[in-house]
Amino acid sequence: MKASGSTKSVLRSLAYVLLTSPAAAFADEIDGARLSVWWSVPFAGMLLSIALMPLLAPAFWHHHYGKLAAAWGLAFLLPFAVIHGAPLAGAQLVHALVGEYIPFVILLAALFAVSGGIHIRGNLRGSPRLNTAILAVGAVLASLMGTTGASMLLIRPLIRANDNRRHKAHVIVFFIFIVSNVGGALTPLGDPPLFLGFLKGVDFTWTLRNILPETLFLTGILLVLFYLLDAWYFRNEDLLPFDPTPDTRGIAFEGAINFWLLGGVVFFVLLSGVWKSKLGFDVFGTEVGLPGLVRDVALVAIILLSLRITPPRVHAANQFGWGPMVEVAKLFAGIFVTIVPVIAMLKAGAGGPFGGVISAVTRSDGQPDPAMYFWATGILSSFLDNAPTYLVFFNTAGGDPQALMTTYATTLAAISAGAVFMGANTYIGNAPNLMVKAIAESRGVRMPSFFGYMLWSGGILVPLFVIATFIFLR
Repeated sequence: MKASGSTKSVLRSLAYVLLTSPAAAFADEIDGARLSVWWSVPFAGMLLSIALMPLLAPAFWHHHYGKLAAAWGLAFLLPFAVIHGAPLAGAQLVHALVGEYIPFVILLAALFAVSGGIHIRGNLRGSPRLNTAILAVGAVLASLMGTTGASMLLIRPLIRANDNRRHKAHVIVFFIFIVSNVGGALTPLGDPPLFLGFLKGVDFTWTLRNILPETLFLTGILLVLFYLLDAWYFRNEDLLPFDPTPDTRGIAFEGAINFWLLGGVVFFVLLSGVWKSKLGFDVFGTEVGLPGLVRDVALVAIILLSLRITPPRVHAANQFGWGPMVEVAKLFAGIFVTIVPVIAMLKAGAGGPFGGVISAVTRSDGQPDPAMYFWATGILSSFLDNAPTYLVFFNTAGGDPQALMTTYATTLAAISAGAVFMGANTYIGNAPNLMVKAIAESRGVRMPSFFGYMLWSGGILVPLFVIATFIFLR
């Protein structure tokens, strides 16, 4: 589809402004209080496309999902540029891409490439005990190497272990619940929202000390439920007549040097959080600090080094390919752009278009309601990017890390838990969810649709979240 003359004119105007206007012209932010809720339509359209297009037009979606993501991004940017001016629209685009999207994608790509260079050799029998053990190990690793790193490291051997079973979609669903989400709640390395809290001044060990009971509660129950369900499937199904990857003796790691590179990823991510520097660069109104720039350059170098030193046989054994990463990058590009007005309206607080959401988390005496913070943060994190959602409610609760870690510790725990735990409610709640789904489907696993997955999360996770609310957040 060719752009119309007016569309091309606006695009040229945006490009011209980006290239010629001084940085000061981009200093303004969107006043969310003055926006109409109609500006959230492109974001809603992006979500509905992800949910419905694979069901209604799978072939079209497979070949053109990137174009659709770009179209929804332009559906916000072009009208916004016409109404509010190209400089402000350009500023939002630059901030979304340079300040948030590019660092996000670089970190995901680094974890994806490095973990893809590690092959766990040996195929054990995909029994309920082994599957449960892998999920338990993944839950621990998720807080040490991030939900993305743990997911990419373990999803391939888990799929291989179960490749002679007819019913295995439930194994991947619980993997997303536990490894790609809930397990990452204990350190800032586990999930992006907690890392943002760390950058804001929350102690590195605070979440471990304050969300451990909730995390153990959810993880433990999910592991028990999974074992019972997997055991039932295992007893009542006929295995395939042949095992595509027969059992071998012992477990060994190929490409183990990538563990050192994984340590490098962790090091540079932590360094960017603790290194304070006044040096930085202004990119059309978006401040790019030296620590963040060093982190991103180092992560790109780690990606290239991993690809260089990993033996081709390791990538071949892992069936490593960039398809899942490309899919996530394209879809989240549309999400990061279309989410801009939604986040601005949420930041406007009680006086903004979404003021009802903000008011709902405050009690009549003006004190925060931890239970409502948990659900508000969690529900929005299920469909929005959980990192900016975390920041919105972090600031709504006062934004003072010292007060939130002490006087309002229960509120901060509720915000943190909601952002991390409820990322498991949908495929788009957390980036590893989509990556795991894409890898599983590339290996022939028939995964639930967008809404089919929500039936799993609604039937299993939501009741557990209700119980956790009454136990921990009263």
